[in-house]
Amino acid sequence: MTDPPTDALPVTGAWLPGDPPGRRRFFTFASDRRFAVEGGRTLSDVTIAYETWGELDETASNAILICHAWTGDSHAAGRADRGHLAPGWWDGMIGPGLAIDTNRWFVVCCNVLGGCQGSTGPASPHPVDGKPYGSRFPVVTIRDMVRAQARLMPHLGIDSWHTVIGGSMGGMQVLEWGITYPRRVRGIMPIAACMQATAQQIAWGAIGRRAIRLDPRWRGGDYYDADPGDGPWEGLEIARQVAQVTFRSDNVFTDRFGRELADRSSFGDTYELWQRFEVERYLEYHGIKLVRRFDANSYLLIGKAMDLHDVARNRGSLTAAMRRITVPSLAIGISSDMLYPSYQQRQIDEILTHVGTPSHYHEIDSPHGHDAFLINLDQLAEPIAAFLDRAEPS
Repeated sequence: MTDPPTDALPVTGAWLPGDPPGRRRFFTFASDRRFAVEGGRTLSDVTIAYETWGELDETASNAILICHAWTGDSHAAGRADRGHLAPGWWDGMIGPGLAIDTNRWFVVCCNVLGGCQGSTGPASPHPVDGKPYGSRFPVVTIRDMVRAQARLMPHLGIDSWHTVIGGSMGGMQVLEWGITYPRRVRGIMPIAACMQATAQQIAWGAIGRRAIRLDPRWRGGDYYDADPGDGPWEGLEIARQVAQVTFRSDNVFTDRFGRELADRSSFGDTYELWQRFEVERYLEYHGIKLVRRFDANSYLLIGKAMDLHDVARNRGSLTAAMRRITVPSLAIGISSDMLYPSYQQRQIDEILTHVGTPSHYHEIDSPHGHDAFLINLDQLAEPIAAFLDRAEPS
């Protein structure tokens, strides 16, 4: 693998107005009354990009909301095309005859507030001057993301979601849906998520943010008018490499890469300081791949939102917050997850059971670590389909 020419790398991988929309649809709110975020600032003319699959039934009772993870977007299912650089991130889970069967369910997935694939975020044009928000975009929280998604429901004719499902950061949104809008959900499924970020989880995020901040091409967040190759791609690449280590397990890295050196042909039998191991090439590949499809500022903001995640904030305690969830829950953990270990999903199940909420825990036995919820769809399909088939009170 050779290093990519830097002039070929985009300043931002964000989707921008004028780009092919693909399957995206757009809903704009807060045109008359500004949208206040938890941090005390406000936004106007907020756009949410979303995609749908299946048909809403006559009673509007078959709607399912899918919430994406950190670098995901609204394209949860479907092929790659001019508007989508890759197939849907849960393409094997959503579709006719699949676990989330679109012959039966009306499925919705939104790009989060602060994202970079069609929803209002730092790369979006500011409504006042049309220039990218950049450093002017406020910090948002998981709770803000969910409140923005809730604005979409009347537009779609939906009063309540049959189930809200999401993994990783998506699972954080799931919990906030159950707590913030207990009457608008009838079931929740948090996967590989937590009720509040731990110090170690915050530490991993902080390292990645610092890598971007120290990239001189980041320019304090105002880099969008730079020439191709002159954006903060190195900082974003390193941040993604740090995260990628936490997404997989030690066994997977060892089995796949071992201690193999990648550059032996270039260096002969000598050892040099910058001679790379195969695992380094893997991390570099994933770093550059993200640079081509994501925005550094969105990466910073969404990572910060994950670190700020705490369902107990301003709600008294974890027990008080989780008591607001009264609908059936299925918490799913992953045996080898080092980023959001399975004890955190067990805690969700335990606290819900303690407060009297119908809850169940299921664990995926996988060597793939945190990313197993995107890989081991065979183990996810049955529990997800069974939970969706649960009998609801009439």
